[in-house]
Amino acid sequence: MKFGVPLGLLHPAAWKDVAVAADELGFESVWLPEHLVFTTDLSTAHYPGATSPGIKPGTPLFDAPAYLCWLAALTSHVKLGTAVQLLALRHPFVSARAFATLDVVSAGRAVCGVGAGWYRGEWDAAGVPFESRGARLDEAIEVVRRLWSEPVVAHSGRFYSFPEVAFEPKPVQPHLPVLAGGESDAALRRAALLCDGWISMPHTLASIRPRLAALARLREGVPVTAHAYELGSPDEVAEWAALGVERLIVRPWTRGRDAVAHLTRFATAYGLTPPSPPAPLA
Repeated sequence: MKFGVPLGLLHPAAWKDVAVAADELGFESVWLPEHLVFTTDLSTAHYPGATSPGIKPGTPLFDAPAYLCWLAALTSHVKLGTAVQLLALRHPFVSARAFATLDVVSAGRAVCGVGAGWYRGEWDAAGVPFESRGARLDEAIEVVRRLWSEPVVAHSGRFYSFPEVAFEPKPVQPHLPVLAGGESDAALRRAALLCDGWISMPHTLASIRPRLAALARLREGVPVTAHAYELGSPDEVAEWAALGVERLIVRPWTRGRDAVAHLTRFATAYGLTPPSPPAPLA
């Protein structure tokens, strides 16, 4: 099992120390969420299933791939992922360039987690139709993948059209992974049919089973990354693996200031292996 760390659940002042600790302790990945802008009108900010607004307008927001580029310079081993990037809120040129840059500067450690989004306010503010966000995302995934892999690309689609362009440099990874987030049927279809795997919302073993069953009906063997903030013990990991989950994003701390200490305890309890130090120069 691979273990990831959700940086977005911490104050940004802690991201550097937690990312470096995760890298040194043997965690496989670190993850950042993404929003472009929050509006002060909270009428469009009700998270599905919640009773209160899902945002606070004064929350600091960062460009996730840009921030991960900085963390790439401070780490050597952890993969650097978004959970999730609103890929379709920008032109695919912008998104493709951001993740290609991250992959190059990190020597092939980028993971592009994407989602259609739930918060209408930022789509309205950006002037991008909220109702078409899913179809727009599907087309954007197609475009960025072509830009990352084909020598020249021309495209004529429902949302994006452009003449033949070159796009360099390509990512270091021959196939930069794109994972789909979200719990809707449309999100699961995207994960199974267009992407390289699914990123769940926070789940327990019991709550994730119906979504995994729905995913399996679409395609067997879809790689799954699950947010498992209530992971109880090392014995539970085998049960997640038996369900086909290959990566758990965990939050072993209760207070942000204790995050590094709790990551250290988790690494010991769950048998994480610190990466080997680089060989000395001759």
